[in-house]
Amino acid sequence: MIKRNRLFGNKTRVTFSLPVNDPSGPVSVVGTFNDWEPGRHTLKPRRDGTRTISITIPPGDYRFRYLGTDGVWFDDESADRVGPHGGELRV
Repeated sequence: MIKRNRLFGNKTRVTFSLPVNDPSGPVSVVGTFNDWEPGRHTLKPRRDGTRTISITIPPGDYRFRYLGTDGVWFDDESADRVGPHGGELRV
C-alpha cells in the first residue's frame, strides 16, 4: 500500500507499506528516487503488523519496485500504474 502526505515547500512524504511477513525477509523499495540502490530504503517492522518506510520527494514521476530476499523483485498493485518495468508513482 502507498500513502501520500503533502508537506510544506512542494514536497510529498510517500509511505510504502507491506505486511510484516509477506514476503518473509528484508525488503527494500528501490526506484528512480534513490537511483535503484538496494538497501537504502529498507522497510521496518511496526507494531500494527506492517512494515513501512517513508521517503520525502519533490513533485515528479517515479518508477519503483520492491526487492526481497534472494533478489526477488515484485510490484505494488496500489501504484498509480504497474507496467513491465515496475510501478509508477506520480507526486
